[in-house]
Amino acid sequence: MKPEEVLESIEAVAPSKGWPIIGPKRGVILDEVVESQKPSSILEVGTNVGYSAIRMARHLKAGQRLTCIEISGDMARTAIVNFERAGLSELIEVIVGDARSILPTLTTGFDMVFLDAVKDDYLEYLRSVEKLLHAGSVVAADNVKSFSSAVKTYLDYVRNSGTYASSYREAPSNWGTDEGDAVEVSVRL
Repeated sequence: MKPEEVLESIEAVAPSKGWPIIGPKRGVILDEVVESQKPSSILEVGTNVGYSAIRMARHLKAGQRLTCIEISGDMARTAIVNFERAGLSELIEVIVGDARSILPTLTTGFDMVFLDAVKDDYLEYLRSVEKLLHAGSVVAADNVKSFSSAVKTYLDYVRNSGTYASSYREAPSNWGTDEGDAVEVSVRL
C-alpha cells in the first residue's frame, strides 16, 4: 500500500476506536513543517498507531531516520504493522517504554522533534533532548489548544526563553466534533 492509503485507512477508523491521531487537517501542518525544514532525523514522542509517523516518514529518503517512542506495547505493535503496510519500516525505529526514562539516554542528534504524548510532560521531554538539537532544529508540539493549561509551562518556555522562534498554528476540527486544535512550531535559534 502507499503511505497515503494507510493514512486514509487509519483516518476511517480513528474516531470510532478513540485513537487520538493528529488527523488530516492538523496533519497538514506537520507535513508543511517536514517539507519546509527537510529533517533527516526525526524524533517522535508518542506514536500511538503510527499515523503521524507515517505522515512524517513518507517525506524522508533512504538513509534518513525517524525514531518513535511509544509507552504502550500494544500501540507500538499496531504502529509497526502500519509502517510495514505503508512500506516505511526501513526508515522507522520504534522504542517501547516511558519517554521520561528513554529520552535522557539518547545520544544522537535530531533535526526535528514531534511531541504528542503526555501533555503535562512536554517541557520535560524537550529539556531531556535539548542537548541533541542544533540551531535550526524544529520542535512541533501537538494539542496546544485543547490542552492549553497542561502545556502552559512548555509554551512559556518555547515562547519566552530566547532559545526558540515559536509560532502557534491552528487547524479546524478533523471530524467536526470539536473546535479544532493547534500545533506549536518552535525552531531552535
